[in-house]
Amino acid sequence: MRGRRRARTALALAVAVLTAATACTAQESSGPAETAYKEGTLRVLASSELADMEPVLEQARKATGVTVKLTWSGTLDAAEQVASGQADGRYDAIWLSSNDYLRLRPEAAGKLSSETPVMSSPVALGVKPQALARLGWKPGEVTWPAVHEAVAAGKLTYGMTDPVRSNSGFSALVSVASGLSGAQSALSDADVKAATPRLKEFFAGQKLTSGSSGWLVSAYGKRGDVDALVNYESVLLSMNRDAKGAGAPLTVVRPRDGVVTAHYPLTLLASAPAGARDAGRTLTDWLRGAEAQQAITGQTFRRPVAAGVAPAAGLDQEKRRELPFPGSRVVADGLLASYENELRRPSRTVYVLDTSGSMGDDDRIGRLRSALTDLTGTGTSGTGRRFRDREEVTLLPFGSKVKEVNTHVVEPGNPGPALDAIRRDVKALKPDGGTAIYGSLEAAYEQLGRGGTDAFTSIVLMTDGENTEGVGAKHFDSFYARLPEAQKRTPVFAVLFGDSDRKELTHITELTGGRLFDATGAGGSPAVAGGGSLAEAFEEIRGYQ
Repeated sequence: MRGRRRARTALALAVAVLTAATACTAQESSGPAETAYKEGTLRVLASSELADMEPVLEQARKATGVTVKLTWSGTLDAAEQVASGQADGRYDAIWLSSNDYLRLRPEAAGKLSSETPVMSSPVALGVKPQALARLGWKPGEVTWPAVHEAVAAGKLTYGMTDPVRSNSGFSALVSVASGLSGAQSALSDADVKAATPRLKEFFAGQKLTSGSSGWLVSAYGKRGDVDALVNYESVLLSMNRDAKGAGAPLTVVRPRDGVVTAHYPLTLLASAPAGARDAGRTLTDWLRGAEAQQAITGQTFRRPVAAGVAPAAGLDQEKRRELPFPGSRVVADGLLASYENELRRPSRTVYVLDTSGSMGDDDRIGRLRSALTDLTGTGTSGTGRRFRDREEVTLLPFGSKVKEVNTHVVEPGNPGPALDAIRRDVKALKPDGGTAIYGSLEAAYEQLGRGGTDAFTSIVLMTDGENTEGVGAKHFDSFYARLPEAQKRTPVFAVLFGDSDRKELTHITELTGGRLFDATGAGGSPAVAGGGSLAEAFEEIRGYQ
């Protein structure tokens, strides 16, 4: 068995080397950042939703000679990298939906050289036409309190991205908190506290969560029980365009009482070499020119910032009040912590963990123990850095069969006992036996079926090999087909690690509506998230749970 794995690994390595040598492109948009500056290249830490800008950036390369290397990041992660100095020397610029959160970090001020808005898009609500008709809403008259009222009455369900890891989710959270608190200036702790009861009611209606806008749109398309999406206007309009007749398009609603708008400032870092800053200014000037602005609004449905350039067809030009952003980092972090641990629906997750004999190779079991232990956090862990309060965590290690099933619930106000118990269980993981992937997945679905339904449920599958024991793919497919519809909505997030079979894991994630994450360190692709370590893959999956 190990000989077959070594042969497959050698073949994969040869293919990777050949691919790297023959298929280099102008923009590598998921892999690690370049380690050294190259003249004419701009290394940019960017929001993942900017993947739709790649055709425009290719036009920019031809017009200006500036090649953009994009590396994806969430808002808080990007802010931390810049403020802590980790971005120094690795990136020349950042390109997020907004620098509002970054500006709350005083230590980041000296890290930024200049920032220039390139385009804009407000947070909006995309509603199915039948839901709009059922509610009797007129799109131009809808307010955030009206949305809350519909959700609280059980008449509207929706999806949005995770505010801790996604720019669109963070902006949506600020929009909702501002709209329901009635804040007339920068959001304060008092505003958030006053709005908390209504915020709890609002987030009880959230049926989909995601670490990225792209997967959220895909997951929404597979669900029939979600009425709306909260996202950027540009994402919702692009979704309508790309649906290609698959159902009626969403009606895009910008609440009348105000929105939070993303301005996408291209921000040069003070640590960037002089040549990179020159390239950045050249690129920014071109992006703000009439030709580029017309291409941006036409291709992405973001609003132009250049005078005289008309927004794309379908963009409502009626003005909306800009809702106030939190005035301090304490308030912003407090709002995020409240969302994670109090406001949103709790999570129920089963970690299906390969502890077969091959996990003893190259200390793979040690890396698994370390990655899971990281999720238990420390006493000073920031928001999103440990299992959430109210979260139910089940560890299901397997070899030739399921070895044991241990479930722990993180109690609000007293998370220590559950987190300590998880650490003990993780430390006890030992490699032995074969690899029973499909039978273990069936056990995970059965485990989730014994609990309540008012939670975000998911399964995380980590394996370093292919299925060698127990039932096979056809048996699992039949098992999944017989599940109740509600249980079929539980996605499997699978992690490529060691010698795992990409085709096998892709089939599992596509069948269940999940996603594949790469922990091989080989770099990502449009279809596979990650490309780093096992710990990084587990951390990224947190945005989808």
